[in-house]
Amino acid sequence: MQKGRLYLIPVPLAEGAENSSYTLIHHDIINSIDEYVVENEKTARRFLKSAGLTIPQYDLIIHDYGKHTREKMDYNHVFANVLKGKDLGLMSEAGCPGVADPGADIVAEAHKRGIRVIPMVGPSSILLALMASGFNGQKFTFHGYLPIDKTDRSKRIKDLESQSMRDKSTQIFIETPFRNNQLLAELLRIAKPSTKLCIAANLTGEDEFIQTRTVGAWKNITVDLHKIPTIFLLFA
Repeated sequence: MQKGRLYLIPVPLAEGAENSSYTLIHHDIINSIDEYVVENEKTARRFLKSAGLTIPQYDLIIHDYGKHTREKMDYNHVFANVLKGKDLGLMSEAGCPGVADPGADIVAEAHKRGIRVIPMVGPSSILLALMASGFNGQKFTFHGYLPIDKTDRSKRIKDLESQSMRDKSTQIFIETPFRNNQLLAELLRIAKPSTKLCIAANLTGEDEFIQTRTVGAWKNITVDLHKIPTIFLLFA
């Protein structure tokens, strides 16, 4: 029996960005699938509705891999129907499944079972920020979250700046949104005035903010990033 496929379906990054976050193929795919693995069921159902789902939502099979359930996820149960020939969709809470996202574990399990994985086009905050930064897009590294400890974080910032200067590479990282302002203050304190910093906040949202300036120039500007999803990019 031919196995089904695992479709990786990106979800909008911001409220009101649904129409710019999916293509016509999304409509066809979501209406051929009635089983999903999702990080946030409410977000997933809202996206499916906005993307033109015609299958009644009560007919959907939803597997929750949120932070409270993923450690006890029964992968044999999740992939049971895929092994019988049915397709399965994977959705993150926002953006692309598997990129800075625990959905990578689902993808890894699919590969172990010989299941074809199909990534779909959609918004990635990391790539959108890199595209808009004006920094080196040929050589870059995404570091995820920097250390919480202030001493460790300061050292890490210096290391990233040195790495960028040495390799002419773009250094990309994030922070928990309620700590964005503290990270920004630390960046402006630690990094050299000539180092360039791009701040990309609430990407694809109506109040999207993307600006690249030197650290020295940023010191003269007040920016409030509290609780706003933000990507930081350094280029020395």
